[in-house]
Amino acid sequence: MTEITAENAGSQDFVPLVRELLNAYHAFASYDANGLRLSGSDLTVAQANVIFTLGNTDGMTCKDIGDWTHITKGTLTGVIDRLENKGLVERWAVEGDGRKTIIALTRQGEKVFKKEFPRHVSYLKERFEQLGARDRDQAVRLLQKIQQIFV
Repeated sequence: MTEITAENAGSQDFVPLVRELLNAYHAFASYDANGLRLSGSDLTVAQANVIFTLGNTDGMTCKDIGDWTHITKGTLTGVIDRLENKGLVERWAVEGDGRKTIIALTRQGEKVFKKEFPRHVSYLKERFEQLGARDRDQAVRLLQKIQQIFV
């Protein structure tokens, strides 16, 4: 087995896959953020992610929101603070467990969810429909396989 050095690291056979994953991620992230800007919702990507995650639920713990959204604990606290300041979410302590807090959408948050979630899914659908169902299924399987090698 050849030692990986600064000179040969870029020529490893998996490096093109890494580049394409990064390119795809950045292209999607840019398109996703642009959709939120165009909507006029005044939500950041992280804020929309939390609103969309909390929609159609009775609320979730911060840990559960973090697990679903992959937003780190420190960042999530700030996102929830800003959503609370906008009147879109509320928090309450779980009775009997002062360490656990439930985050839920307010009535205004529900209105934002019901307007923005379907609009954003429609915005994304325009692009993902350019792939056929078979390609989408294959992409899901491959991405799940890649994810599993890192867990």
